[in-house]
Amino acid sequence: MAKDKSSGLEIKSYATHHVITPPNPLRSVLRHVDGKSGDDPVARAERALAGLSGEFKGWMVVETERLLAAYAAVRNQGFTDAASEELFRAAHDIKGDAATFGFPSAAATADSLCRIIEHAPDLEKVPPELIEHHVNAIQAIVHEHTKFDTVAVSSELSRRLRRVADEYLAHVNRGRPEHLEAILAPSIVPGE
Repeated sequence: MAKDKSSGLEIKSYATHHVITPPNPLRSVLRHVDGKSGDDPVARAERALAGLSGEFKGWMVVETERLLAAYAAVRNQGFTDAASEELFRAAHDIKGDAATFGFPSAAATADSLCRIIEHAPDLEKVPPELIEHHVNAIQAIVHEHTKFDTVAVSSELSRRLRRVADEYLAHVNRGRPEHLEAILAPSIVPGE
């Protein structure tokens, strides 16, 4: 026999409609905290993140090595489906992680590389140097991040690579207006 689920329903009737509000079973499991408890979940999360921050560089090095391995596979095998997919995933993971880990220029460069892979009509016709410069830039940004003057240099490098990539993509997609809108849109990757 089915359990009667109508208990606890609140029904308000109006001239033209009814509003049915179901019970909220989550209320019984929530812990209510008064403002005096001193527990600040945001501050707790920030402390946890600060505790992990020493690991960020190592994690970025691992992500960079994965990108280099994917790029080596593309160089050796060409742009097979598997090699292209792995190169895109490696760049996309860097794009998502780098800003959080303190490498915003690497995120911007990885975003530019993702855009090339995603919007180039034929990856085999992409100038190999364009992809190589992106991969090398990400590697340099991650490995040289601790140097005093590298932040400005890496930011400028990211901007220039994005500009060159956008010019290339706009040129090769000039007959594909559905791609031009995405190509010419500003980046949504967190800024520096």
